[in-house]
Amino acid sequence: MNFFDRTVQVETRRQFFDRGARGLGTLALSSLLGASEGKPALPHFAPKAKRAIYLHMVGGPSQLDLYDYKPKMKEWFDKDLPESIRKGQRLTTMTSGQARFPIAPSIFKFAQHGQGGAWISELLPWTAKMADDMTIVRTLHTEAINHEPAITFIQSGSMIAGKPCMGSWLAYGLGSMNEDLPSFVVMNATHSHPKAGVQAISAKLWSAGFLSAKYAGVAMRSAADAVLYINNPDGVDGKVRRRMLDSLSELNQIQHEANRDPETTARIAQYEMAFRMQTSVPELTDLSKEPESTYKLYGEDARKPGTFAYTALMARRLMERGVRFVQVYHRGWDQHNILPETLTSQCKDVDQGCYGLIQDLKRRGMLDDTLVLWGGEFGRTIYSQGKLTQDNYGRDHHPRCFSVWMAGGGMKGGTVYGETDDFSYNIVRDPVHIRDMQATILHQFGIEHERFTYKYQGLDQRLTGVEPARVVKELIG
Repeated sequence: MNFFDRTVQVETRRQFFDRGARGLGTLALSSLLGASEGKPALPHFAPKAKRAIYLHMVGGPSQLDLYDYKPKMKEWFDKDLPESIRKGQRLTTMTSGQARFPIAPSIFKFAQHGQGGAWISELLPWTAKMADDMTIVRTLHTEAINHEPAITFIQSGSMIAGKPCMGSWLAYGLGSMNEDLPSFVVMNATHSHPKAGVQAISAKLWSAGFLSAKYAGVAMRSAADAVLYINNPDGVDGKVRRRMLDSLSELNQIQHEANRDPETTARIAQYEMAFRMQTSVPELTDLSKEPESTYKLYGEDARKPGTFAYTALMARRLMERGVRFVQVYHRGWDQHNILPETLTSQCKDVDQGCYGLIQDLKRRGMLDDTLVLWGGEFGRTIYSQGKLTQDNYGRDHHPRCFSVWMAGGGMKGGTVYGETDDFSYNIVRDPVHIRDMQATILHQFGIEHERFTYKYQGLDQRLTGVEPARVVKELIG
């Protein structure tokens, strides 16, 4: 017997039940492909979070202008960054050729907010109101210095594309809580400033990687068809579509009998989910019953499909309906020049929407078990990229320290964790690697990251990889 024949005869537990499902008929198959319970061994212990919203600001928000207040830098305006601070750390090709590295203090005012006295920029007045709900981490760090590997790293735990992202890991491990909607949904919010530095993103960021395709994120748009290809073509009614899917399911089951490929059953599940979403998605996206108080909370932009405020509101509605993980991308945070102009616009895009989301979850009793994460893939440099003036500067990529915040899901609100040096260039206390953050998020879902593995290419693959990672218990309430 050759290797291939042996392989196709070795069935996993899931493959066994998939094979048996054909004998139960399509109706039973449809019920089995609904809400799933995930891996039997999970969670490892009682979770504090059941679902999560990841608000990713694509491009790298400047911690120096938002959350990491450095008043001493006023005295350093246009002076060179000391080599004792840079310590020979690598630079991007965008600034490595500069003759000098002039210090660019933030031109924005900061004030302390909440019982914890968090320093927050004037650019985020709405966010500042919820300081006591937030856990601000000022010492996140990464090895990646360019966008593509950095965003891939923070999303999937690897700088090399092809690994499952965080949403896919959670969907695989914990399963779905709603048989009529995907467990993992992705939305892209628009930005308003035409000069904002926009980085490209692609579906590989919400890919399931080596996991089954059914754990990949489903992109939801703000256009007429919120999810592509779920609506019936012209001239095809629901009964015809149902008969077509039943016949297609039988053909796919025959194919699965032949090759035992689990992706065949994943394809069946996707077709069935799409059929159910024909009813669930229109109800989800119909905001006509939202009261006026909703728009006072999120802002008038929440009425405009595609805006960040709209996606924040949709994220809450998805959470209500049992979606496990919602990923929102907001591009335009790559401020290599005209930072004061474009960063102001970017913050205005997201500020009230973030506040509205957290307060809305709180008033509905959902924040305690919904984890919200806000941040980018790295930070920005204290020195200016290009010409520096009193009212204009740009900042290059800086992976050595940057700021993110979390709220809900059992995190310790009103906390500011970690300290950087006066230049926000190096960490001086309480570093948090992105693997530590991923381990902490999994912990809030009741998962021990070292035990949460998937066998692939002979390795026990993990979201946190093979290098050390710790749960940052100081962040947990």
